[in-house]
Amino acid sequence: MRRNDKRLVRGLYDYLIIALAMMIGSLGWVAFLLPHKITIGGLPGISSVVFWGTGLPVQYTYLAVNALLLAVALRIMGLRFCMKTIYAVGFFTLFTTLWQHVVGAKVMFGDEPFLACVVGGLLLGLGTGFSLLRNGSTGGSDVIAAIVHKYRDISLGHIILACDLCVITSGYLVTGSWEKVIYGYIVLFVMTYTIDHVINGFRRSVQFFVISEKYQEIGRLINDEADRGCTVIDAHGFYTGRKVGMLFVIAKQNESHNIFRIIDDVDPYAFVSQSAVSGVYGLGFDRMKVGRKRLNGK
Repeated sequence: MRRNDKRLVRGLYDYLIIALAMMIGSLGWVAFLLPHKITIGGLPGISSVVFWGTGLPVQYTYLAVNALLLAVALRIMGLRFCMKTIYAVGFFTLFTTLWQHVVGAKVMFGDEPFLACVVGGLLLGLGTGFSLLRNGSTGGSDVIAAIVHKYRDISLGHIILACDLCVITSGYLVTGSWEKVIYGYIVLFVMTYTIDHVINGFRRSVQFFVISEKYQEIGRLINDEADRGCTVIDAHGFYTGRKVGMLFVIAKQNESHNIFRIIDDVDPYAFVSQSAVSGVYGLGFDRMKVGRKRLNGK
């Protein structure tokens, strides 16, 4: 498969994963949190408060406010930033409407609001986490954070957390219950933990050192089939003194099985060392994000 074809397949796969993530996240919100009047952060939380206060369906408020925010983001951040977010917002709105018709007036875990907030937060966290892995977003506080971060050296996480805490606390104005607000904080904690677990789990990387006389063939197959780069290190055996090529490879943890398969097919007797790495930055991995403070107005 050519490189351009691989990019197309990956792009389509990203959009499929985002759509499934929005389906999971909207189910957690509509089926487990809305019926219990548990406020969550971001635009879904604002939409919930408006719904309880006025009866306006949540999808209308969610879509309208997101459209306004995305119009501003398009002007400031550009189309590339907003494209997957617009796609995710559209599917989240669609699935929210669908789940409302499916669930109807039924209240899941009617006598167990704590269990409802844990399950709802888990589903929302899974949906948000898998969406973020594919550079998608449900909009709202994420968009606000990105715009503020462009002009001010403020942590994205701090901005999102501040927005979410304000939205959850505002739920008291409608529900009149601090118990519901505390449940909202629990949902925020469960969501945050789940998102971190999903993202860190799938972004975890490993490194390989491969010593084999057939290192050139192994390296070529890792390049072509695993789509990972290799670095050849000239080495020699201490006992034999014989020169040998050693491959250094960095890959995602979920790609390890494919790399082991390639090595085993070419040289079952190759010497392989695998270890986990705490962070990998560069082409094909994470991007380095270094906060730079402005000095003397520059």
